[in-house]
Amino acid sequence: MRQPLFGLLLFSLLGSSLLLGEDKKPPSRLVIQTTAGDVNYDHAGHAKREMNACLICHPRLFTRDRKAPIEFSSPHKKREDAKASCGACHRADGAAFASEGNCTNNKCHVKGS
Repeated sequence: MRQPLFGLLLFSLLGSSLLLGEDKKPPSRLVIQTTAGDVNYDHAGHAKREMNACLICHPRLFTRDRKAPIEFSSPHKKREDAKASCGACHRADGAAFASEGNCTNNKCHVKGS
């Protein structure tokens, strides 16, 4: 009886320590490096507009891995038409401004950042 109880206790402690060591706080801002200029993504602003409903974007559009690549390579039209990645909202009939025509006016890409 003691061995299963000890095993359960050990497993619980190990699991707890792994969870506590994991950074659960989402980033307020992400910098996505691209050849067209860095995209300074306001994660906190997007989350606030969506009332912190993380499941709208995660994991359907983006993983929760900060190092995972963003699949919105140029030309963006293909991703917009598929309503994928940033194109889920940033398209002509989407909830946010379309990426087309907004490359160099500092809405997304900033050269030299």
